[in-house]
Amino acid sequence: MKRLLACLVLLPACALLAQTALEIDPAQSKVEFSVDSTLHKIHGTFQVRRGTIRFDPETGKVSGELIVDATSGDSGSSARDHRMHKEILQSDRYPEIVFRPDRVEGKVAPEGASQVQLHGIFSIHGSDHEMTVPVDVQAGGGLYTSTAHFVVPYIKWGMKNPSTFVLRVNEIVEITAHTSAHTLHTTARAAR
Repeated sequence: MKRLLACLVLLPACALLAQTALEIDPAQSKVEFSVDSTLHKIHGTFQVRRGTIRFDPETGKVSGELIVDATSGDSGSSARDHRMHKEILQSDRYPEIVFRPDRVEGKVAPEGASQVQLHGIFSIHGSDHEMTVPVDVQAGGGLYTSTAHFVVPYIKWGMKNPSTFVLRVNEIVEITAHTSAHTLHTTARAAR
């Protein structure tokens, strides 16, 4: 009872002793990709399947995952997309692209804008890759929207090079992930 009263009086301080859980809204989230080629820049999207993220603002520890539907990749050309799925992503064998964060560098503000670095494991095409991603976060009223920019060196990571004798495709794909998430709950943890 004393702890409850203390939290009511010192609510901002008690918020620091909380872990926040967020559920990603797939309908309001998407992943965009672009890659340069000798003819033009190719743009496309992937759909987010689901995701839940838990983070502790005090320690920076993060858990959860963001799951992207690898089979949803769409560049606007059915022939190019068929080749991308069959030969490069092999999305029939590897239908999910997953990011599992483990820590955040910087503070995520409960209201307003934040710029942080999110570290974790990026799993694609059957392999795990450690990475740190810069993320812009906007929070307000229990809603968190974020934009992350990073690159995927897909050929270095074991995927097939789509270049031909005439057409050259860059070996790096630029990724922009847009997510929207709402607070599931905030749970207090024991003070140290």
